[in-house]
Amino acid sequence: MRLKVWVGTCAILLSSAVIAQEPPKKMEMSAQEKAAMEAMMNAATPGEAHKKLAPMVGTFDAKVKMYGQPGTPPQESAGTSECTWVLGGRWIEERFSGTFMGRPFSGIGYSGYDNIKKQYVGTWMDTMSTSVMISAGGPTGDNTYEFNSSMDDPMSGKPMPVKMKATVIDNDHHTMEMWGPAPGGTMFKMMEITYTRKKS
Repeated sequence: MRLKVWVGTCAILLSSAVIAQEPPKKMEMSAQEKAAMEAMMNAATPGEAHKKLAPMVGTFDAKVKMYGQPGTPPQESAGTSECTWVLGGRWIEERFSGTFMGRPFSGIGYSGYDNIKKQYVGTWMDTMSTSVMISAGGPTGDNTYEFNSSMDDPMSGKPMPVKMKATVIDNDHHTMEMWGPAPGGTMFKMMEITYTRKKS
């Protein structure tokens, strides 16, 4: 009896080993599944719109002008912007360090192109706030991009509209301008940053 059990167990183990050595059968996808896979790959693949951001990658000296009110002289400061490709060329990560009103200031932002929404998108976080600013926009010329966003006003506690414009002058220079509402509600230039690539 024990011999029969032993022989039966060996037969089961041998057949299991043979089955394990057989290559797995390739699963056939339906037309709908193939279309979904193709759409997913297209959405995930960086393209020409991402490549246009390349001049903004690198380490830059930044000159900052901040305007408190319309018509008033700006407060000027300097900083360093380090921008690198992340996530396989899908996003640019910016790490900014400098000063604001005489105090240390730092910020982190991400910029990229959303293949699904067909627009440029960005986020920004810094040491002057615990909020995240999210922007979206697109090109208005060969080398200019405009974005709409909102940021939380610490005085009112409500979101206020913000407009931004990025201009790529050449591979070593670009600017970023920001407009927000004055006390009367009209939009005025709040900030301007001029970026110059650091030479090694």
